[in-house]
Amino acid sequence: MSLDNQLQNAIANIPECVAAGYVDLSTGMLLGIKTVDSHPSEVMDMLAAATSDLLQGTNVVAIENVFKKARGSKDDHHYFQEMMIMSDNLLHIFMRGKNFNDHVVVFVCRKSVNLGMALTKTRMALPELEASL
Repeated sequence: MSLDNQLQNAIANIPECVAAGYVDLSTGMLLGIKTVDSHPSEVMDMLAAATSDLLQGTNVVAIENVFKKARGSKDDHHYFQEMMIMSDNLLHIFMRGKNFNDHVVVFVCRKSVNLGMALTKTRMALPELEASL
């Protein structure tokens, strides 16, 4: 199934999900996005850059390096795998790929969503999204 179809499928299966996007951090490209509502194009244009800043910003990389040093790790594994941000009306979930370490899936749900159910369903969607590439 194509990435666009998998993103649409994820939106349908994740409770109160209003958008899903797939970002390649290595290229800085937004590889796919699906939404149920219209969003300003400026937001879509900045999604990949904002995701990169969030997961690969200078301070985040510094924190990861401190943890690697403390644990004696020299691999390229990223310490931060998932991040959740609550805005006024929405829950934003950023999940780093398991097979593609530089890929991030972004899910946006209404704030009223059951957090545990949203996390469970987004985690279930990740392998299928990665398999679509």
